[in-house]
Amino acid sequence: MPKTPQVLAHIYTVSELNHKIKAILEHNFPFIWITGEISNFRMPASGHFYLTLKDETSQIQTVMFRGQNQHLKFVPEDGMSVTGLGRISVFEPRGSYQVILEYLEPKGVGALQVAFEQLKKKLDNEGLFDDQYKKPLPFLPEKIGLITSPTGAVVHDILHVVKRRFPGIPLDIAPVRVQGDGAIADIVAAVELLNRLRSVDVVILARGGGSLEDLQAFNSEAVARAVFASEIPIISAVGHETDYTISDFTADMRAPTPSAAAELVVPIKGELYRKINESKYLIILNLQRYIKNYRSQIGSLRERLADPKKKLSDHRLKLDEEAGRLIRALMNQIHMRRERLAWRSDKLSYNNPSYYVTKLKEKLDRTSTLLQQSIRSCVSERQARLREVNAKLDSLNPTAILARGFSITRTLPETTIVRDSAAVSLGQALEIVLARGTLTCDVKEKFKNGKKII
Repeated sequence: MPKTPQVLAHIYTVSELNHKIKAILEHNFPFIWITGEISNFRMPASGHFYLTLKDETSQIQTVMFRGQNQHLKFVPEDGMSVTGLGRISVFEPRGSYQVILEYLEPKGVGALQVAFEQLKKKLDNEGLFDDQYKKPLPFLPEKIGLITSPTGAVVHDILHVVKRRFPGIPLDIAPVRVQGDGAIADIVAAVELLNRLRSVDVVILARGGGSLEDLQAFNSEAVARAVFASEIPIISAVGHETDYTISDFTADMRAPTPSAAAELVVPIKGELYRKINESKYLIILNLQRYIKNYRSQIGSLRERLADPKKKLSDHRLKLDEEAGRLIRALMNQIHMRRERLAWRSDKLSYNNPSYYVTKLKEKLDRTSTLLQQSIRSCVSERQARLREVNAKLDSLNPTAILARGFSITRTLPETTIVRDSAAVSLGQALEIVLARGTLTCDVKEKFKNGKKII
């Protein structure tokens, strides 16, 4: 028979037991440090963080309320190893306990670094780092905008570089706090102000080197989006050469140092003058070469251009030759037909067929008439064609053009044909060729488009 358990002095209800456990745990563990790996992380609409911390063999439920988690520099993720400070709390209705976190940081890596990597990944996924959105820098800006602290050495360094490379280019300085409270708002406001004013062609966002915490303003999402949205090209020159900030990735160009940014924006004045002179020399040289080639081509074309009178004579000779060839061919046909007729006549006479002779004579007469008509028609057609060709040739004859009231004007003594009033000067001697005779005169006045040219 099993033994009856000994009756205790007090029997706890479930609520009493949970209440006593809560008092013991919360009294003995007011605040504890706990470390583990995050799993089952979720953030509902309330803004609270709910997560499970686990190690190789155990896990515990944790919560971090909105009032505490809004101060975190990073967003927790599953698989992240963290260390937190919190207190144990028991939820009596379910008899479960959990850790309420007051502080949380990544294990082994600073929160700022984690926040940097998270924001970098987020903005990269949105495309804010894509090269297609990078605006080109102006070749020679009329004015440069500078966003930086007015008290640092950055202003003096940039002014020195600009004055050395291209004196006279003005700078508009937008003074801001570059670290601490209000730095983010100052930088965003300065970028938006310069874009509204549109008084500069390029903006340099600069500050000296420092720790990751010192550069935090330039790793903020607000500054990154303001730089990306700027319609004016922005060069990010934050920190030392080895320092990289989020603004470096969203800006149109990154410079390793503020001085390097000034060198990217401003060319060397003397070097520009040298390049301009070289380009001027090459342009003149190429123009001279082109003019020489064109003059050579014009001379060659002028030599190949035939005289219209010679062309007319050639056409006339060709027409006469064709007319003579046609007449000879027709005469040969007549001669051959006459010889054939004579042969047949002799043959008929030999056979004395008077009837056939009469018929053949009548056919001969008809053929002769047709031949004569054909000859006259061909000759008339060729003459009409000859007159048409002569008319076309006469219309192309310069002498005929002059006869209609036109003239040819040439300079003296060069005899260069004048096509433009700009080609002659006042007092220039000119020869005017008319249909009958020539005139010699001097230029007294010049007009172009109805206006007198002085």
